[in-house]
Amino acid sequence: MGGFFGVASKEDCVFDLFYGTDYHSHLGTRRAGMAVYGEDAGFEKAIHNIENSPFRTKFQKEANSMKGNFGIGCISDYEAQPILVRSHHGSFAITTIGKINNAEEIINEILKGRTHFFEMSNGEINATELIAAIIDQKDNFIEGIQYALEIVEGSISMMILTPKGIYCARDKFGRTPIAIGKKEGAYCAAFESFSFLNLGYSHERELGPGEVVVLEPDHARTLVVPGNNMKICTFLWVYYGYPSSSYEGVSVEKMRYNCGKFLAKRDNVKPDIVAGVPDSGTAHAIGYANESGIPFSRPFIKYTPTWPRSFMPTIQSKRDLIAKMKLIPVEDLIRDKSLLLIDDSIVRGTQLRETTEYLFESGAKEVHIRPACPPLVYGCKYLNFSRSSSEMELITRKVIAELEGGEVTDEVLQEYADYNSEKYEKMVEKICEKLKFTSLRFHRLDDMLESVGVDPSKLCTYCWNGKE
Repeated sequence: MGGFFGVASKEDCVFDLFYGTDYHSHLGTRRAGMAVYGEDAGFEKAIHNIENSPFRTKFQKEANSMKGNFGIGCISDYEAQPILVRSHHGSFAITTIGKINNAEEIINEILKGRTHFFEMSNGEINATELIAAIIDQKDNFIEGIQYALEIVEGSISMMILTPKGIYCARDKFGRTPIAIGKKEGAYCAAFESFSFLNLGYSHERELGPGEVVVLEPDHARTLVVPGNNMKICTFLWVYYGYPSSSYEGVSVEKMRYNCGKFLAKRDNVKPDIVAGVPDSGTAHAIGYANESGIPFSRPFIKYTPTWPRSFMPTIQSKRDLIAKMKLIPVEDLIRDKSLLLIDDSIVRGTQLRETTEYLFESGAKEVHIRPACPPLVYGCKYLNFSRSSSEMELITRKVIAELEGGEVTDEVLQEYADYNSEKYEKMVEKICEKLKFTSLRFHRLDDMLESVGVDPSKLCTYCWNGKE
């Protein structure tokens, strides 16, 4: 995943840029960068590895040395960015969020013009460099941005730093958000709407699908009006978004609370306590507890002082181990108790199975699992979500393959995704058995969409039902 932040200010922007970017640290674990422009110094850029140290530590030097009125910053799970480009459009820095499924096709087309790309160590082309090259295919800068939005299969949102201002472009289907903030003498844009509030900005609005604006210290001017078709990622509310953020006017924390409430309305078990897997499961659990009247408790405490979010490695087995090590059990709240545990989702199931086994070893009588979203049956093809990247790693796909005796057609997968079908019930029973839960009940898709409260036609649900 990833997040970005941009500032256009009459005064020096680096303080706001530094802290605004840092507020996106929950969205990425590998790379971070800042680029600024000032009339005196021109462009300055810095990129650091943040796998073993948080953003604030790595960029402390730049926070004190960089100077400029315009700036962009990013947190990234994948390519190093922002990158600085010199082209017929002039010099500019660019940062992106998204996934380019047709990258090879685009690269081969651009290479016909006898240009070149720098390969990364894994043999791939930096996706942000590719977007810059697409923009350069057009004579007009704005046409180039529109061209990039149009031809990318997957999704792409971007911020582009120029000497004249910061161009912000939201993906043509609005799969990821861009919020605009303003204060006296400055405008900013961000993935997470809460990121600028403590910096003195007020929330002005969110960009629409495919909208392009330019930020200057006095205004955010629309250059390309938004389209009507939106498919924002619903998983942003369920898991990725920070609790204090909002998308399309809907609070992440409120949506999670609603999820728990709907789960409780359809449940019939009577545990001693309700708990959430921290942090994203906590609000779901509070909603469940308040609706059901069953006490909320914290049998796990998340240890954060020496385990910052940015320490999480990209290798999944290591991520699972470290995620487990960060949760410290409170055995007095576990022994001889029947627990209902809410997590945001079940992806591979490894960590939740180990958590459940430990709860039983610690004396729990029962462990009922209630994921806050439906079963993930399809891998996301629109965003770089490591949480559901490879379909065959999903516990659902493994169980479906076992039940069907091998590979299955999409028609059969659709049956398993239907919460009213017999195949769905068998899949849930098998997952419960394999992961050794006392019981398992997933959130229904219709209830989850109602928990969001946005028109369902504007929400992407592909990872749950395979429908675009």
